[in-house]
Amino acid sequence: MSLMAGKLAGCARRPAILLCVAAAALPVRVSAATGRHACAPTDLGARIEDVAREAHGPVGAAVMLVESGETVSSSGDRRFPMQSVYKLPIAMAVLHRVDRGTLSLGQTVGIRPEDLAAAQQHSPIRDAHPGGAELTVRELLRYMVSESDGTACDVLLDLVGGPRRVTQRLRDIGITGIVVATSEKEMGREPRAQFRNWATPLSALALLKSLHEGRGLAPASRSLLLELMARASTGPRRIKGLLPANTPVAHKTGSSSTIDGRTVATNDVGLVTLPDGRHLAVAVFVSDSTADEATRDGVIARIARAAWDCFSN
Repeated sequence: MSLMAGKLAGCARRPAILLCVAAAALPVRVSAATGRHACAPTDLGARIEDVAREAHGPVGAAVMLVESGETVSSSGDRRFPMQSVYKLPIAMAVLHRVDRGTLSLGQTVGIRPEDLAAAQQHSPIRDAHPGGAELTVRELLRYMVSESDGTACDVLLDLVGGPRRVTQRLRDIGITGIVVATSEKEMGREPRAQFRNWATPLSALALLKSLHEGRGLAPASRSLLLELMARASTGPRRIKGLLPANTPVAHKTGSSSTIDGRTVATNDVGLVTLPDGRHLAVAVFVSDSTADEATRDGVIARIARAAWDCFSN
């Protein structure tokens, strides 16, 4: 038995679910014991929609079995505010400069007090060094990716030439549905600025796939970034929350503050290694939600677990 689908004309579509296989004919796995499909993508799509309703706000979710391209998404083409998910393409732009030799990981960068993130923003660098500091590019990458540090983000963003250069780098590797347009400081000063950094879930999958395949990065840079993502301290109850213990997950979260009971962004995107060594790319964006934090995190965790159950059988 096989499932035939394609990116456009060959996709099966329900009102809000897009089911695709990037290759020509992808076999659907069948259990020898029961004769039934081990994973029915239509069932996974329906499960994603059921879970998404609990967020009490728009949810964009997309999952891909990277090795085959088989993709299931809900609101996959909708634009969502990234918050700190945008640190992933920034990190890729920095490492591209390292690969070209215009930056080095050991290069020291001076951080002045005026470079520090605002008090209401997350910044371990600011908390540890209120008078400023000198850190290497490697240290700044660790702070930005593994700890989601706002100060490190703005310093590195400036090093690569600003948001437009990061967006252009995305275009250079074929990613069109992600825009980096502003900095952490700008988002801290003006809440509406966060909406200028946006991504669609399907484009987030494309970015994760490009990272997995090492497109546009040297092997050492790719390995370093995946290591930093695997060591992320943020979002332990999101993609990782319901997966089996010790499952390898390399991910980047994004979170906004909650104002008057409404949270603009609760996000997580990442690569999950399945027991057989294949990989899932997962991107979930929960937006404008009135649910509490545990519920929002749980929506992401349950979508990731549903994908795991589907593709690891």
